[in-house]
Amino acid sequence: MNETMVCAVGNVATQPVYRELAAGPSARFRLAVTSRYWDREKSTWTDGHTNFFTVWANRQLATNAVTSLSVGDPVVVQGRLKVRSETREGQQWASADIDAVAIGHDLARGTAAFRRTGKPETAAPAPPRPEPDWETPAQSVDTAVPQQPEPEPEPMAVAVT
Repeated sequence: MNETMVCAVGNVATQPVYRELAAGPSARFRLAVTSRYWDREKSTWTDGHTNFFTVWANRQLATNAVTSLSVGDPVVVQGRLKVRSETREGQQWASADIDAVAIGHDLARGTAAFRRTGKPETAAPAPPRPEPDWETPAQSVDTAVPQQPEPEPEPMAVAVT
C-alpha cells in the first residue's frame, strides 16, 4: 500500500494528551509548522503561513512523547500523512493528521538529554535461542569418549634401482 510519508519540523502547539486504549497507549498533540523566508525588500526574515497538524503516537512512542514534550518545544516528526475532509454545521473542514513513526527534539534549535527507557513488561519472554554453529566440523567428535591418539603411519619401503 502506498502511503505519504512526511517529515515536519515545527513546534509543539498543545500539551500532549495521553489515553490508555484497548490497543495500547495513544497520545496526540498539535504541531505548528511555520515557513520562514528572506524578505529582500525589508532585508529581514519573515514568517509565512502556519500549518497545524494533529500528531498521533502509539505504544511506546506515545508514552515517551508525553513524558518528553512540552508546549513550545522544537520537534521533528516523521510519519504517515492523513488528510481528512468533513462537513460540520454546513461548512467543509479539512484537517491533516500525522501518524507518527518517530518524534524527536530539533537539535538545530537547542539541546536535549536522551534517556533510554526500559522495555515494557510483557508475558514471560521466550528464552533466547542459541547461536547456530555455522562451521562444518572436519570430523565427528564424541566428547563423552576420550579420543585415542592416531597411530603413526608405518614407514614405506622404497626401492632404489
